[in-house]
Amino acid sequence: MISAEELARQLDSENPPVLLDVRWKLGDPNGHQHYLEGHLPGAVYVDLHTELAAPPVPAEGRHPLPDLEALQAAARRWGVREGVPVVAYDATGNMAAARAWWLLRWAGLSEVRLLDGGLAAWGDRPLETGHGRTPEPGDVVLRPGNLPVLTIDEAAAFPDHGLLLDARAAERYRGEQEPIDPRAGHIPGAVSAPTGDNLAPDGRFRSAGELAARFADLGATDRPVAVYCGSGVTAAHEIAALAAAGIEAALYPGSWSQWSNHPDRPVATGPDPASPNH
Repeated sequence: MISAEELARQLDSENPPVLLDVRWKLGDPNGHQHYLEGHLPGAVYVDLHTELAAPPVPAEGRHPLPDLEALQAAARRWGVREGVPVVAYDATGNMAAARAWWLLRWAGLSEVRLLDGGLAAWGDRPLETGHGRTPEPGDVVLRPGNLPVLTIDEAAAFPDHGLLLDARAAERYRGEQEPIDPRAGHIPGAVSAPTGDNLAPDGRFRSAGELAARFADLGATDRPVAVYCGSGVTAAHEIAALAAAGIEAALYPGSWSQWSNHPDRPVATGPDPASPNH
């Protein structure tokens, strides 16, 4: 994470970070319009659907991992350069920006941070409007595989030896509602861990100690940890929270949007992690 105070200082330095605006929210297609209405000075708009994901395919999920060459081309358009830090933010507590953080870390960049608290943390500092400045093209070379991922088969087997966390809202985990995917419920053996609980009331991440205690209570002690959500977006936020607590976790990119599109995959409902009922 990086605080708004520290980010403001770095933006005024001779070597400012590349700043990514990842405004996106399920059910709100107007991220770019929100960017035009006001964004952090120098920020480049990043389209989650087209730049941080491959086209949706039911058998693969709503936000499959992007092709590496496409991601590298996008990162260069954003102005990402070798050795220059990157900071991502959004207006929803980093629920979307964490996808950019995770992808760039997965692709080999180590200096990637989230603006703690997102746009709201910027306070009354000035914003830019309109399309902003076109960045000088970057030269970054991306190399995949630097963070662990799970296939659908690995996710199915994961609860046998590790802790599989479901980062969606608790009512979706229990199967009481499902606003977008074809079946309601959760992967058998997964434990409910809504990603919103990683944040304090002001939208900033809870302290490392609080997060460590939260994940210990969920069972993240001395065993592997993996996370999924609806389509691999908010699960990245949970992985960032786990990282802040000193815990490495794998991402299941296909997440529920892939699992629920495979009729042969069992589904559990209710608060109990196990006991698939259909």
